[in-house]
Amino acid sequence: MTSSSLFLLLVLIVAVSYFFGRKRSEVVAQSVGGIRHLHSLPNYYGLMAAVWAGVPGLVILSLWVAFETTVMQGIVFSGLPDHLKTLTGPQVNLFWSEVYNLRSGAISAPSDPALLDAMAHITTLEQQSKIGKAVMVIALSVLGGGIGWSLIRPTQKARNQFEVVLRTLLMLSSMIAIFTTVGILFSVLFESVRFFREVPITEFMFGTKWSPQVAINAEVAGSSGAFGAVPLFVGTLMIASIALIIAVPIGLMTAVYLVEYASRRVRNIIKPLLEVLAGIPTVVYGFFAALTMAPQLKTFFEDVGVNGVSSESALAAGLVMGIMIIPFVSSLADDVINAVPNSLRDGSYGLGATRSETIKQVVFPAALPGIVGGVLLAASRAIGETMIVVMAAGLAANLTANPLEAVTTVTVQIATLLVGDQEFDSAKTLSAFALGLMLFFTTLLLNIVALAVVKRFREQYD
Repeated sequence: MTSSSLFLLLVLIVAVSYFFGRKRSEVVAQSVGGIRHLHSLPNYYGLMAAVWAGVPGLVILSLWVAFETTVMQGIVFSGLPDHLKTLTGPQVNLFWSEVYNLRSGAISAPSDPALLDAMAHITTLEQQSKIGKAVMVIALSVLGGGIGWSLIRPTQKARNQFEVVLRTLLMLSSMIAIFTTVGILFSVLFESVRFFREVPITEFMFGTKWSPQVAINAEVAGSSGAFGAVPLFVGTLMIASIALIIAVPIGLMTAVYLVEYASRRVRNIIKPLLEVLAGIPTVVYGFFAALTMAPQLKTFFEDVGVNGVSSESALAAGLVMGIMIIPFVSSLADDVINAVPNSLRDGSYGLGATRSETIKQVVFPAALPGIVGGVLLAASRAIGETMIVVMAAGLAANLTANPLEAVTTVTVQIATLLVGDQEFDSAKTLSAFALGLMLFFTTLLLNIVALAVVKRFREQYD
C-alpha cells in the first residue's frame, strides 16, 4: 500500500471515528436527560474522537515517510563489502543512483557485483517497510479512535479540548514560516562558511573582479578565478533602483487616482487591467526588454550622439522591470488607502482642507505602513528578478555606473553557477551560496529600514 493510499484510508478512519463519536455522544445525552446535560455539543465529541484517531496515525505516517529511505539505505550500506563502505559524499549518491537505475532496468551491467546484492536488499526492505507502515498506521488510528470513543461522557470538556488542539495546530502553522526561514538561513550559511574557508571574505566583499573558475585540482581550489562580488552588488543596485524609480511614483499615483479620483466605472476597468499586468510571466517581459526596449534605447541614444551604447544594458532591464512591478505597488497601496477610515477624510474636509491636502496630510500618513510594505515588496521583487536581467542586461560582471552598459546581478550569477552538473566542493559552486547569503542580509536590511521609516513617520488614530 502506497503512502497516498494509506493517507486516504487514514482520512476514512477519521471520518468514521467522527461519526461514531457523535452518535455515542447523542446516546449518552439521551441517557442523562438530553443534550443540555452534556458539557459540549455532540459535534465536539465527534471531533475529539476524530482527533484521537487521526493524530497518532498521521504523526507515524509523516515520520515514517520522512526517514524511511534514510534508514533503509543505512541498513543496506552497513552490510556492503569494506571497499564500498569507504564511499563518501557524492560517491554515495552515485552508488544509490546506480542501484535504483539497475532495479528500474535503466542499466543492465552493474559496475560492481555488490550492487546486485544491494538492489535485492533494498527491494526486500521496501516491501517490509510498506507492510509495517500500513499495519502501524492503521492499528494506531483504530486504537486512537477507540480511545476517543471510550472517553465520551457527559462531563468530558470536549469543546475545551478541541479548542486546545485547534490552537496548537494554528500555532504550529504560524511557526512554519519561521522554521522555513531558519532552515534556509542555516543551509545557505553552512555552505557559505565552506566557501569563505577557501576565499577570504574581504576579497569577496570588496573585490572588484568577478570571474569564478573551476580549479584544476583541489589544492588550488581557493585561488582559482576571482571572487570579488562588488560588480554584482553594483549591478543589482543599479537595475533595482531604476525599476523602483519607475514603479514607485507611477504605482502610488495610480493607486491615489483609483481610490480618490476615479469613478466606479473607471476603477472597474483599470483595476483588472493592472491585475492582468501582474500576471504576465517574467520571460515575456524579458522578450520585450531584449527585442524591443534595448534596441530602441540603443537607437535613441545613438541618434542624440551618445556612442558606445551596449545592445544589453541596465537601463533596458530596469525600465521593463519597473513596468513589471507597478502592479505590486499599486495594488497594495490601493488596498491600504482604501482601508483609511472615511471619517478622517470627512474631518479634514470639514476643517477646510482640499482633496490634495487631505491625501497628503491625512491619508498618506495613515496608510504609510502599508505603502512602505508595498514598496518593500516591489524592491524585493526587483532584487530577486532573474529572467529579465539575463535577457536584457547580459551576464557580464562589469563594475560601472553607466546604465547604458551591460551588467549582471546577484541572482543571475547564482542561477548561472548552479546550472548543470556541479561539484559542491569547488569554490565556484560554493560562491553561489555566499551570494545567496548576502542577498538574504540585504533583504533583512531592507526590512529594518522599512520598520524604522514606519516608526518615524506613521500616524496613529483612535
